[in-house]
Amino acid sequence: MKILILPGDGIGPEIVGQAVRVLEKFKAEGVPIELSHGLLGGAAHDAHGHPYPEVTQQQARAADAILLGCVGGPQYDTLPRAVRPEQGLLGIRKDLKLFANLRPAMLYPELAASSSLKPEVVAGLDIMIIRELTGYAKSEVERIAHVGFRTAMKRNKKLCSVDKANVLDTSILWREVVTEIGKQYPEVQLSHMYVDNAAMQLVRAPKQFDVIVTGNIFGDILSDEASMLAGSIGMLPSASLDASNKGLYEPIHGSAPDIAGQNKANPIATVLSLAMMMRYSFSREDLAQRIETGVRKVLASGARTGDIALPGEAVIGTKAMGDALVAAV
Repeated sequence: MKILILPGDGIGPEIVGQAVRVLEKFKAEGVPIELSHGLLGGAAHDAHGHPYPEVTQQQARAADAILLGCVGGPQYDTLPRAVRPEQGLLGIRKDLKLFANLRPAMLYPELAASSSLKPEVVAGLDIMIIRELTGYAKSEVERIAHVGFRTAMKRNKKLCSVDKANVLDTSILWREVVTEIGKQYPEVQLSHMYVDNAAMQLVRAPKQFDVIVTGNIFGDILSDEASMLAGSIGMLPSASLDASNKGLYEPIHGSAPDIAGQNKANPIATVLSLAMMMRYSFSREDLAQRIETGVRKVLASGARTGDIALPGEAVIGTKAMGDALVAAV
């Protein structure tokens, strides 16, 4: 398993550091893991003058999977747009032809009270949001639709396609193509929903959804909304995959410069991103389940970083949460 580690900016090095400890534990057990380290985003710009420099490109192409922290920070806001940290993220997605972004939103029972909704509304929440990353050509909609339907087949055979076909021409194409591809999956119950209604339904009755497939902008917004149902944006991992399941794995949150370097960030989303890596890029369901079971054990034990702690609950730091996760895995 050739894994490239890209810590990124802000809290990235802190949270990625804890995930690397999990990989080192697997490696010590004899799992064939080969780690390399590189730079992306602001850190890459600082060192090389570009957010996705040639050296990182070569490393990324040679890897089987990539673990990324997060990119960006206020110190880069005055840079020309072409060399801002976010362009590094867009660049690596384009370079590696990553087109399918998978963002699960799952509420652990122990965190039901941390959700912004009533526990009875969100208890048992487990949805997957699949977001197209590259464009709206017919072929691109077709392939993301296939990902959506195949994912639905492995879950509860229910797929909701989200668009804005009452306003946008691109969404009319989207709906037509998804409907056509749906004929190849007669077992899957396909529904369509306008994005504004979907945003409302996610907070009204989120458990009506199982798998959602949508375009880039809508998917970005809906998955961030879904993160608050799950208690904290610090809990949600993501995978961006190419046609062969080579993937870029990262937490969905940003670089949180306000708490960077303070041992406050929640590393769980990054560690859960590793579980997705083991599942999708390496077909190691056993390791994926060890990680996810470990996270559940840690949460059941009462360990809480600041973002998931209720008023009055004890709060631990990034490193202590990493200690607990490594021990539980």
